[in-house]
Amino acid sequence: MRVAAIAGAVVVVGLIAGVVVLSGVLEPDYDTSVVDEQTGAPDQQLLARGKYLARAGDCTACHTSEDGGAPFAGGVPIPTPFGTIYGTNITPDPDYGIGNWTSADFYKVLHDGIAPGGPLYPAMPYTSYRGLSRADSDAIFAYLQSIEPVPVPNRANEVPFPFSFRPLVRGWNLLFLRDELPAISAGTSDEWVNGRYLVNVLGHCTECHTPRGMLGQLKLSQSFEGGAAEVIHAPDITPAALAARGWTANDLQQFLAKGIAPQGSAYGGMYDAFHHSTRYLTEADNQAAVRYLTGDSPHEAVALKPAAPALAETVRAGRSHYLALCAGCHAAQGQGKPNVTVALAGNSTVRNPDPHNLLHVMLHGLEQKDFPDQQSRQAMPGFADALDNAQMAELANYLRVEFGGQKGDVTSAMVQAGR
Repeated sequence: MRVAAIAGAVVVVGLIAGVVVLSGVLEPDYDTSVVDEQTGAPDQQLLARGKYLARAGDCTACHTSEDGGAPFAGGVPIPTPFGTIYGTNITPDPDYGIGNWTSADFYKVLHDGIAPGGPLYPAMPYTSYRGLSRADSDAIFAYLQSIEPVPVPNRANEVPFPFSFRPLVRGWNLLFLRDELPAISAGTSDEWVNGRYLVNVLGHCTECHTPRGMLGQLKLSQSFEGGAAEVIHAPDITPAALAARGWTANDLQQFLAKGIAPQGSAYGGMYDAFHHSTRYLTEADNQAAVRYLTGDSPHEAVALKPAAPALAETVRAGRSHYLALCAGCHAAQGQGKPNVTVALAGNSTVRNPDPHNLLHVMLHGLEQKDFPDQQSRQAMPGFADALDNAQMAELANYLRVEFGGQKGDVTSAMVQAGR
């Protein structure tokens, strides 16, 4: 029934798309930038600016394969409910990359999702990049044109019909593409305005941290309230939710710059965002991003309250599992060990009302990761085979009650779903 409903909706979108194509509404023309008219040596200042913006925009994550692929040569699989999309080659190769594009072509991709070969799927976050200034678009384009061209063919997307019919995307754009994304905090300061641009546009944080509808559209009325596009869910990062999990502005700044804060370390998709993007932000831009995430008048971080004795009694069985399996690395009181494991007491994942990520990590573990300043987090094994569903629920409830101030309401069924 769900697939049929989606297919029916797509047909309607396709009918709208036909009108759009005929009218040319989504085919605006853009003036060719002076970037295309430059001769001689490129402007080094422009290239440096473009490189910085490409990092802030996290272009590497989708356009550089982790299996030893050349920078920006594409091939990164992006799973979606509608099939697998592959990041494309954006090196200046004339056959497979963007070597024959103009800066106007590049801006049209970022602003409208329309490439010289036709519309792109919104797995490419032009829904956020739409707010990028033409000057910043031209700087990124100039930088990409300056790197080594790599003649790597683009991988064909694995998208079944009817979603493989690209003109449908034009109708999707008509329905869901917006000129401006809503603000998630209140502010008027110059720092807040800059942060809004960095977070909403360049960082495209909403693409992961906002829930999506049946056709993959962002539910903008719930901006930054958490998304489930990946196995590790992107948590709610609205100002109130961050404060409720104990985040302060200083902690957030440290997290974006170093990947580790008192509330835990980056993992899953957020580690990639940190590793490829946020750690390169200047101090001023780091502070601006956090100012936008918290607002000009930040909420006060909520202190972790100790579990009530009666409540703690209900999760006594979970403590025995913790001491047997977890305390050796995370310490008896959940304080963690430097360069081994993060603290669980006050950990942002443990304090999250939604236990999904906590259960996933407990079941499947985490890979070893390195961080700046010679910091590291050792690999964590999964315990899916060590505990049954009831025991896993007992352990999760102990962690949430004792170290997270949450309810002990994880059930065996929830654990089974996580398997």
